[in-house]
Amino acid sequence: MDTPAIRDQAILVTGGAGFIGSHLVDALAPQNEVRVLDNFSSGDRTHLPDDVTVIEGDVRDPIALQRAARGVDLIFHHAALVSVAQSVDEPRQSNRTNLEASLLVLEQARQEDARVVVASSAAVYGHPDELPVPETAGIDPTSPYGVQKAALDRYTRLYEELYDLPTVALRYFNVYGPRQQGPYSGVISTFVEQARADEPITIEGDGQQSRDFVHVSDVVRANLRAATTDAVGEAYNVGTGTRTTIEELAETIRDATGSSSPIVHREPRAGDIRHSGADTSKASYELGFDARIGLESGIRTVVGSSGPSGRDAGATPDTNRESGSYS
Repeated sequence: MDTPAIRDQAILVTGGAGFIGSHLVDALAPQNEVRVLDNFSSGDRTHLPDDVTVIEGDVRDPIALQRAARGVDLIFHHAALVSVAQSVDEPRQSNRTNLEASLLVLEQARQEDARVVVASSAAVYGHPDELPVPETAGIDPTSPYGVQKAALDRYTRLYEELYDLPTVALRYFNVYGPRQQGPYSGVISTFVEQARADEPITIEGDGQQSRDFVHVSDVVRANLRAATTDAVGEAYNVGTGTRTTIEELAETIRDATGSSSPIVHREPRAGDIRHSGADTSKASYELGFDARIGLESGIRTVVGSSGPSGRDAGATPDTNRESGSYS
């Protein structure tokens, strides 16, 4: 199916200068009035087109949020503290950003009568009991980050039930693509950096762990579908439905970069999830969303991008995003 067009709306993207948010802004800006609320703790101004309104502020600040959301028709909520490790070290700070601030967003949306699409995460499932993982699987997060995303996910759907506010939660699996940078970027950007430098590509564990890697352009398409669907008050997995082992990933990246990097292994991390993969049938049936970008093609957009600063070369419009993480 074609991606639905969103036109002539006032739209707020929280965290809009970040990895996924900035690609979403790119897709929305040509035909809408787009506002970005970002504190630039990890986002980059150079990722934003010139014709958007930027409100530099923290999503935890009710005044900044009110200013950014006044009169909007639609909110995409992507502002978050995405480090699982940091959520373990600083659970209260993580909770303030990932849950308390998200409730402010939902309340502001209720005042504006604005549809809301929120970024949830496969982290809500913890160690899955079945593969691929359907939305009906048990919610059993293993970190404060996962707990916070699980609570936000449920709050989002509850707002539709209680207040008739059109909401959708999108449970992202392993998102990758151009502009993914910083200390909490995903394993693909880490491996690409190692391969480009002809340094060892370092795998924690035996490399047989598997993940569902979904390109950011497909994540953008899922957001656009969530913003136009009648199937609100629901959560949807956003992945490809295909699992790739970390060893296969390392080999694919080495080939794509023409690198001579050896692939080396070190001790596995305690508590690492062994396998994760999305059952995408609900998103396919109810949203009309299916991922289009295969892993090899997607990796080429990362290898061919212009680097962490500046706008992308060859990128199509845009967690498990911990440093070097497979989760």
